Amino acid sequence: MLLTIKDLSVWLNIKPSTLYLWVAQGKIPCQKIHGLIRFDREKVLVWLESFNQKLRKPLPLFSAAIRADVDQLIEPAKQDAYTPRHGETISPSPMRKEEEAR
Repeated sequence: MLLTIKDLSVWLNIKPSTLYLWVAQGKIPCQKIHGLIRFDREKVLVWLESFNQKLRKPLPLFSAAIRADVDQLIEPAKQDAYTPRHGETISPSPMRKEEEAR
């Protein structure tokens, strides 16, 4: 069964933008079909299990009973995917410039 960004985002309880970032960085297994990103449920389960070798049973899709287990598996993936923003600069707002000119 192939999942969409929205499906996987709901299942893993993470933002779609995070999934797009992970796809762009090659951090999560996915397929592109005619330009659309799809996720194989089994490959995602294997990927999640790689973060916690203690997990021995497959995770049922959308089960509230395993929400805490999924959250514990996702946390190391988030830490692996996110990098600190060193030297990031914030551009001034164009609206602020207009207000100052008045």
